[in-house]
Amino acid sequence: MPQTVPSPGQARSAFGALTGPSSRRTFLASGGLGALSLAALAACGSGGATSGSASSAPAASASASASAVAPGTYGKLSLQLSWIKNIEFAGEFFADSKGYYKDAGFESVDLVTGPVDSADALVVAGTVDVGLSAPDATARLITEQGAPLKIIGSTFQKNPFCILSLEEGRPIRAVADLAGKTIGIQAGTNQSIFDGFCKANNVDTSTFKTTVVQYEPTPLTEKKVDGFMAYLTNEPFLVKAEGFTPVTLSFADNGLPLSSETFCVLQDTLDKDRAKLKAFLTAEIKGWYDALSDPEGGAKLAVETYGKDLKLKYAGQLEQLKAQNELVATADTKTNGIFTLSDDFVTKIIASLGSLGITIAAEELFDLSLVKEIYAENPSLIKG
Repeated sequence: MPQTVPSPGQARSAFGALTGPSSRRTFLASGGLGALSLAALAACGSGGATSGSASSAPAASASASASAVAPGTYGKLSLQLSWIKNIEFAGEFFADSKGYYKDAGFESVDLVTGPVDSADALVVAGTVDVGLSAPDATARLITEQGAPLKIIGSTFQKNPFCILSLEEGRPIRAVADLAGKTIGIQAGTNQSIFDGFCKANNVDTSTFKTTVVQYEPTPLTEKKVDGFMAYLTNEPFLVKAEGFTPVTLSFADNGLPLSSETFCVLQDTLDKDRAKLKAFLTAEIKGWYDALSDPEGGAKLAVETYGKDLKLKYAGQLEQLKAQNELVATADTKTNGIFTLSDDFVTKIIASLGSLGITIAAEELFDLSLVKEIYAENPSLIKG
């Protein structure tokens, strides 16, 4: 079904520059479900699992290899994307178009488009098997509503939040540069994230002013604010296209190191369909290594095939994927493989969640054993 590109006033999320200045941006971790309870969501999904639900595929033993399985062994699987089919999901496009999902034993993998407020909630409801989310969204659902969820891997090692400023204005290169400035922050979840950033850096918020803005950086380019809460992979390119020189202050590199585009699943799926999830992650890993090595090919897939109805621009999609890839590949992943999270990084994520007012233990939120097993069994998958 053709996807409608949202207007600037509609919900957006990271990595979403579209056909022009319009973009999609709410936090990948959209902090919670509002008044919609898990019970209500479960009721919505009670009409039966989709063809890609965990219960529709034959069970496999935990010791089974994620490779060398008969075609169609795992049936169908559904993956809830966090947005429309643009370059944000280049790895999935490669995994599908190159047959990695089928090679891993799936009849098909359904890439379900957003926008969604919480992919985690759809996983809990049984609507999809796997959801792309972020640590704070999953953690809130676990701690506030007892959701039986786990994060089993992370595409992006760094969250894309930043304070965007202009070289032609009053640039903000360091946390200390916030003093005396006016910062535009979007109301709601982004305000909470910014507050957590300030708390993590022991910032005296009385030293600067904040004002509520929408998601387009016009207040910044019109010099109505000095800084603007943005995404490293999105708004800096928009202001650059207008002739300005962007300056960014990354949250991930300054006190709030959260990963994003994390894979969340039900604990029950993890317990009963472990081999199926390993097969899925193996195909995803192959697809995302292709995205890292061939950004031009990824942009072409987004523009000409998967996002064709969106009328995406090749140059913009390529520019975003190159920036996005810097959030996927890090020194840790070059050693341990993409999708992994080091013990040190997990500790930092838990501390960052604390800055956001979320208290949770690492073992309550993460089960990274599958991706570790994949690389132990297939070390050649790691491409530095």
